[in-house]
Amino acid sequence: MIDVSQLEGVWTVTLNRPQKANSLTREMLENLIGIVRQARDAKAVVITGTGVVFSAGADLDEARAGLAESPLWEQLSGEIAALRGLTICALNGTIAGGAFGIALACDIRISVPEARFFYPVMKHGFLPQPSDPKRMAALIGPSRTKLVFLCGQKLTSEQAFSYGLVDQVVSREHLFTTVESLCADVISAKPEIAFAIKSTCPNGEKESST
Repeated sequence: MIDVSQLEGVWTVTLNRPQKANSLTREMLENLIGIVRQARDAKAVVITGTGVVFSAGADLDEARAGLAESPLWEQLSGEIAALRGLTICALNGTIAGGAFGIALACDIRISVPEARFFYPVMKHGFLPQPSDPKRMAALIGPSRTKLVFLCGQKLTSEQAFSYGLVDQVVSREHLFTTVESLCADVISAKPEIAFAIKSTCPNGEKESST
């Protein structure tokens, strides 16, 4: 349910459970954590999905059985945020709920026009991951973050881009050529230089806590 490929120092991690809208199980979260830890020296890590949905968040059956409150979500987003290489979330479609932790922890988010963005945990009686509202507020501001979490607003890709939640919106056929273009400089650079430059760039979560 998780595919991994490596080319020229770029790890591409693909959620591959399209028959269930790439909803995440405990096993998938554990596998993702392990994969990200193995990729600590990668020049870039790209996370995407198979099909027309990036991820619907937690598998609902497992969420009701306790997965929604598992520390695995926060562990995964923390591991992604700690990576030294460039991290890109290539949103091949809609993203919902706990899957936001993956996207928000990445350095860059690109999306197809058809994607929708929503985080419906409140109506299901769950809390979001602790870091998600902080990271989202650092990108789009506190009021718009409340629109998503408290008002249940579903954002279009155009709204997500205008708010700053995603950095580029590209057609589906150009999604991975855009990823290749974004990774080109870090592929050709000395890893220690690229890592050092990333370390000097502002960290949204830290900024939002000041």
